[in-house]
Amino acid sequence: VAYLTCNGSPPVDGKPSLMTFDEVTTLFHETGHGLQHMLTKVAHAPAAGISGVEWDAVELPSQFMENWCYDPATVYDAGMAKHYETGEPLPRDLFGKLCEQRTFQAGMGMIRQLMFGALDMRLHHTYDPRGEQTPFELQHELAERYAVLPPLPDDRFLCSFGHIFAGGYSAGYYSYKWAEVLSADGFAAFEEAGLEDESAIVALGRRYAETVMGLGGSLPAAAVFKLFRGRAPTADALLRHSDLA
Repeated sequence: VAYLTCNGSPPVDGKPSLMTFDEVTTLFHETGHGLQHMLTKVAHAPAAGISGVEWDAVELPSQFMENWCYDPATVYDAGMAKHYETGEPLPRDLFGKLCEQRTFQAGMGMIRQLMFGALDMRLHHTYDPRGEQTPFELQHELAERYAVLPPLPDDRFLCSFGHIFAGGYSAGYYSYKWAEVLSADGFAAFEEAGLEDESAIVALGRRYAETVMGLGGSLPAAAVFKLFRGRAPTADALLRHSDLA
């Protein structure tokens, strides 16, 4: 059994609940987790579905699903992109702008996540709390490599970086960006097959269901990805999807 508990925009002034694009993307994201749980082919519970999946790949199925929100055939053919009263479809130019905003300041966002991942790993792996360098000095050291704008001298961002102390991402924050590499490369397989080629998409979708969705934690994440993609992952698709290549 899988269930998603979601918060969406409530009905207002007698109108039905109308989801924002961000809410639709979030629903697709969480549905990815639900599908991995429901499509498992593993009988051993600790390794079935979402259980036992390495942290590196936990967000692969969810982030993969977000890509379909930017696929015109998915959005329009499913009847999502239309006015709830008139049935008029969303103008294509507006949908194009939704797709364009996806890459707005993508470079800034990427180096921000890379810095957070590097800072998390350094703090948990090599940082010596008994040494002379403070955590804030380490932050500034890494900012020289990753940040476009250096943090202010009295910046205390680390005091609120709850992910790596109380949020379950200790020495694991890197997985956010790594999962994007996996999900983008996985979706690229469908792009290469031809998003308009229904039979090719169905065949590839079945392989995706049998590997990424079906094998759970029964095999190492790298092995599962290679069974689907036929090779190890690369960052090429992520850079292309981010308009950085």
